[in-house]
Amino acid sequence: MPDCHSALPDIDLHDVESRCRLAKMIMRLFDHWRLPVRDQAVLLGLSPKSGTTIARYRAGRPFADRQDLLGRAGHLLGIHQALRSIFPHNIELAYRWVSQPNKQFGNTAPIEIMKQGYEGLLRIRRHLELEAP
Repeated sequence: MPDCHSALPDIDLHDVESRCRLAKMIMRLFDHWRLPVRDQAVLLGLSPKSGTTIARYRAGRPFADRQDLLGRAGHLLGIHQALRSIFPHNIELAYRWVSQPNKQFGNTAPIEIMKQGYEGLLRIRRHLELEAP
């Protein structure tokens, strides 16, 4: 099973500056994935109505020092790293992959599984890490 922090080497997740950088990375990833704010909140384990919190992260506020939130961020970065490895010559495909229906998931888009919670994130990450070269 992948460690939720394995995508975050050499980062002290209790350090405010590190959590600011992590929030910035995740917000950029959400932009590349073209996710609505509601989905962004759900992926981070927040209420779907947490648009204000997402806006704060976008404005440079650090992620809260909460294990669940930081673990989810680690899995999101792990998913991103695996996709970059699987599609090294087509970054647009790597970014679109999460939103495209996928036969391996019963024609469900991976993002729908990821939004089911921590286990959904882990399921998609495991799947991708098995596919990655």
